[in-house]
Amino acid sequence: MTTPEYYTQDLLAYFEGRPMELALYEKLFHRLEVLCPECRVKVQKTQISFYCEHLFAAVSLPIRRRRGWPEHCLVVTVGLGYPLDSPRVAEQVEPYPNRWTNHILVAREDEIDGELLAWLEQARLFAREKQHRRC
Repeated sequence: MTTPEYYTQDLLAYFEGRPMELALYEKLFHRLEVLCPECRVKVQKTQISFYCEHLFAAVSLPIRRRRGWPEHCLVVTVGLGYPLDSPRVAEQVEPYPNRWTNHILVAREDEIDGELLAWLEQARLFAREKQHRRC
C-alpha cells in the first residue's frame, strides 16, 4: 500500500495517547495491505482515508461516543450502495440516493475478520463502479 512521506509521523500524531486504538489500526492496515496492495492511504485531521482509484473507506476515532460504545475502539466507515444489515453497524446514513455510509465499530483485533474485509472490498468495488457510471 502506498503511504505518503510523513505517514508514520502523522499516524503517531493522530493516535497520540491512544496505543490500543493504534494497535487495532495497524492490524487493520496490514490486512488491507494484503487485500489491496495497490491502494494508498492518507492520514488527515479527522480520519485516515483509503483510496484505490477513489476514496472507499476511512478509519477514525469516535468523536461523540454513544452510550454502550466501547471505551477503546475505531470507527471503520465504508461507502456502499445499500445499508449493511448487521448488528456490527453502529450508524448508517444515506447522504445521496442509493449511497450509504456505514459506520462499524472495531474494539478488538478479532473483529478485523473476513466479514469486515469483505465489506471493505465491496466498498472499494462500489467506489470504482460509481465513478465509472459517471463517465
